[in-house]
Amino acid sequence: MINRFNPPDVWSPFGAFSMGVVQGDGHIVHLKGQVALDDQGQIVGHGDMRVQVRRVLTNIQSVLGHVGGQMGDVFSLTHYLTDIDAFMSAGDVRAEFFSAPYPVTTTVEVSRLYDPELMVEITAIAEIPKTRFVRPDS
Repeated sequence: MINRFNPPDVWSPFGAFSMGVVQGDGHIVHLKGQVALDDQGQIVGHGDMRVQVRRVLTNIQSVLGHVGGQMGDVFSLTHYLTDIDAFMSAGDVRAEFFSAPYPVTTTVEVSRLYDPELMVEITAIAEIPKTRFVRPDS
């Protein structure tokens, strides 16, 4: 069974996608790539990679929290960046959200994201233990 969900405390989808998908019994959760949008769908951190990374990770944290997850449940991240050097200088921001053992990561520089003001998009996959998992409403 697949459950798709859109938490109320994250920006609302404006296209044909969901914020998260729970796979199987509800332990493996796939998150939509998050960008630096606030809960009203407005871009934050124009031109500031550090601010955008913090917002993206905060959004991921919120989506996970909706189903009982925590950042430590994340085992895989894919980063899409418009400036890899700026992203590399934001490692301490990532350290605010993750501790060892860290998730596996793939990092790719792209020419642009869907809005030229966005500098980073991160998607995540997490495994949430049964003891904390909360199945989302369909």
